Amino acid sequence: MEYVVRTSGLTKIVKGKALVSNVNLHIKKGEIYGFLGQNGAGKTTIMKLLTGLLSPTAGEIELFGQKLTEASKASLKRVGSIIEYPVFFEHLTAMENLLLHCEYLGFYDKAAITQALDMVHLQGIEDKIVKDFSLGMKQRLGIARAIITKPELIILDEPTNGLDPIGIKDIRDLIRMLNKEYGISFLLSSHILGEMEQVVDRIGVINKGKLLNEVTLADIRKQRTDYIELVTPNVEKAVYLLENKLRITNMKIIQGNRIRIYDLTRSQNELSKVLVLHDIVIEEIQKHTSSLEDFFYNQIHGGGNVV
Repeated sequence: MEYVVRTSGLTKIVKGKALVSNVNLHIKKGEIYGFLGQNGAGKTTIMKLLTGLLSPTAGEIELFGQKLTEASKASLKRVGSIIEYPVFFEHLTAMENLLLHCEYLGFYDKAAITQALDMVHLQGIEDKIVKDFSLGMKQRLGIARAIITKPELIILDEPTNGLDPIGIKDIRDLIRMLNKEYGISFLLSSHILGEMEQVVDRIGVINKGKLLNEVTLADIRKQRTDYIELVTPNVEKAVYLLENKLRITNMKIIQGNRIRIYDLTRSQNELSKVLVLHDIVIEEIQKHTSSLEDFFYNQIHGGGNVV
């Protein structure tokens, strides 16, 4: 198996606090890999470590099969990235910023800059001052900068930040196209789980600086189950009736006022009828198919296995 990224025992400690602890990450060549984790889980710290913006306290990083060290960072030229927010020289134009970036990389192809701007739908803004850009436009410009040289790996931290629904779809389509047509591998993070679900091949679940699991979307889909979700202020009484009147035991209380019923031998109408007859207030009852959000919740609160 060929990996574009592999880490072993990757750890970062700042002021006695472990921001990242013993992370063994594996990103395969040609895949779109997504980080799932709450704010402060360590996603951005790992991305900074992979791009050389931070140095690890312990552990090793391999990029394209070569160990990343302070003395040997040539492999970083094969990586494009946006970490946190894209930063530009605000008083310069979009084109001037991108030309400076290319000069720094030793890359001289103005046509490639124009192509990158076209790909993120920023045609005709080459001479516009960056300080006049909206947040969404800066995000698009940052992605254009990351893809100019068609790097082998692109690392994007919250790439759809500041974009409207159309912009989000455009970036999603762009990532898929670059992955399919150019074979570019991606490492993405996003707090929009539904968007992540539509684009990634595999995910890594991170919690409190530890990598809990690495799993493909295909495997998650195989594990999915349907369930009926009931929202009621009378949870205890509702559970009692479900267990004793309808003989349902396969259920779980979520967020205090939600009951997820996995035993579907009883219809939604049967459940409602029994509950209403016993004066249970039903605020909502609906059938669902478990999502990436459900998987993530179970990993975080169910204590997934650290890998």
